[in-house]
This record gives sequence, C-alpha cells and structure tokens, in this order.
Amino acid sequence: MAHPLHLTITVDVVASEADLTPAEAATWQAARAATDHAYAPYSHFHVGTALLLDDGSIFRGTNQENAAYPSGLCAERTALFGLAATQPERRIVGMAVAARPANGEFVPVTSCGACRQVMAEYEHRQKQPIPLLLPGPNGSIYRFRSLSDLLPFGFTADDLPSAQ
Repeated sequence: MAHPLHLTITVDVVASEADLTPAEAATWQAARAATDHAYAPYSHFHVGTALLLDDGSIFRGTNQENAAYPSGLCAERTALFGLAATQPERRIVGMAVAARPANGEFVPVTSCGACRQVMAEYEHRQKQPIPLLLPGPNGSIYRFRSLSDLLPFGFTADDLPSAQ
C-alpha cells in the first residue's frame, strides 16, 4: 500500500533589498549588475549570478548564448564552473541570481533543472548548505537556506555505487 511522503521546504520571503544583511545585499546587487554582461543576442533574456565567497569576495557569472542553441550556458553554471576552474580553494557562502529582459525591469525567475543539479553538486562538494537568493514578485526576494531545497531527491556522488 502506498502512503504519501510530505516534503517541507522553508523559504523566507524578504520584502525588499533593504531587509537583506549587508553581505546578502552586496551579493544581490552583484547578481543584478552581472546581467549587464550577459551574452543573450537570441533570447534577449539577461541572467546574472553572484557567488559570495568565504574571503568576502564575489565571483560573477552570466548566461552565454550561442547560435547553436544547445551550446550556450546558464549564468549559474558559468559562475560555478568558472570559480572551480580559477579558485578551487574558495568556499561559497552565498549565491544570488537575477534576470531581466534586455532593456527591461528585473523579473522573478528560478534556476533551470540542469543548473539545480550542478548547484546541488557544489553544495555536496562543500559539505555545507549554500544559501540562495532568488527574485520574487513585486520586488520581494526569496531566501532559500540551501541550494538543495530547489532539488529534493537530487542525485549526488553518494548515489553512485562505490568503486570496488
């Protein structure tokens, strides 16, 4: 007999940027500013990501499109992969994502499935939660306590059979 499994994910809804901590506000602003550097000539949808690092610095990523559509990459993955390639010793202590149409206002958005999987992998590698800020409606901000909140039942290295 089947029985339901109930999941609970807590998301803090922050009314506005003024209600963020100084570190969160800096990360939030960096994600928004990063959208200016997106390469989005096809979708015209500019996405920026900012990673707050354990030394207080911020590492940014943007979406990068390509005429061969599957060859592009989302902002979250450019930031995470770029950080791992250039500063593998750094730990991520916060993350923010922002998006807007070209020459438009910022809009609510969440990460795609591929990005959620990669985000969960980086959190798993660090063995500690990474808080995430996402834009909500009417200028609100969603504060997730962990990237894995976006991907319940995520696949990690712990799911692979051990090499014998």
